Amino acid sequence: MKIALFSDVHANLPALEAFFTDVEKRDVDSIYCLGDLVGYNIWPNEVSEEIRKRNIPTIAGNYDFGIGRNSDDCGCAYKTDVEKANGAISISLTNDLISEKNRAYLRSLPAHIRIEFKLNEEKLNLLLVHGSPRKINEYLFEDRDEKCLLRILEKADADIMCFGHTHKPYHRILNSGEEENPHYRHAINLGSIGKPKDSDNRGCYVLLEINENASILDKDSIKPQFIRFEYDIEKAAKAVEESRLPNAYAEHLRNGY
Repeated sequence: MKIALFSDVHANLPALEAFFTDVEKRDVDSIYCLGDLVGYNIWPNEVSEEIRKRNIPTIAGNYDFGIGRNSDDCGCAYKTDVEKANGAISISLTNDLISEKNRAYLRSLPAHIRIEFKLNEEKLNLLLVHGSPRKINEYLFEDRDEKCLLRILEKADADIMCFGHTHKPYHRILNSGEEENPHYRHAINLGSIGKPKDSDNRGCYVLLEINENASILDKDSIKPQFIRFEYDIEKAAKAVEESRLPNAYAEHLRNGY
C-alpha cells in the first residue's frame, strides 16, 4: 500500500493545488492530512473545501482547533512580541474569513488517526498526529532527546508515528528492543506543503509504502520518501501582501521560513 501524507497547508491554496497535481501522478492508494488547514493566508475556506470534497481523512491541527472554536488563540509558540502581534492579525483575519460551515468542519476533526496493519502475522501500528500524541501543539523537533522520543512512541503504541507542526521534515529510527531482539520504531515529520520552515521554499509531503516486507524487526523496511514540489509562490506571497496580513508572511514563503 502506498500512502501519501501531508500537513500544514495554512490556507495556501496554490500550494495545495500543486500538491494534488503532483500526488495524482504517484499512483497512491490513500491520502491523509495531518492538519493545520488554515492560518497565515487568505484561502481558509477554499483549502477546507478542497480537502472536504475529496473526502480526505484529516486530523485537527492546533490552528484548526482554535479557529473551529472561534478562539483568538491558535496554540502557536510565538517567541517574540513581533511574532505575537503578527500572529494575532492572522488569527483575526482567519476568524473573519472562515465560513460557519467550514468552522464546524474544523471543530469536528479528530485528534488522531490510528491504522493497524497485520503483515506476515505481525502487527504494525501507524499513528497519525499533528504535534504529538500527548498534545496537539507539542513540537517534536529532530533534535528531541532519543529516550524522550522513544517513550512517546512506546506509550502511544506506535511503530510508525507521522506528524507535522514544526514544518521541518525528518525521519528518525529508534529501537525499543534489544540488539538481538529489536523493535524498530519510526518518527516521521512530514514537513509542510504550505509554509515550509527548513529554508527550502518548495512544498513537502511524504510517500509511505507499507507492504508484506514491512516489519518492526527490520529498520530498513520502512523508507519514507520525502517529495518536494514547486508551486506558484508569488501568487501566495502577493495574496498575503494584498491582505491585512503582515508582509513578513510573504517573505517567509519566498525564503522557505
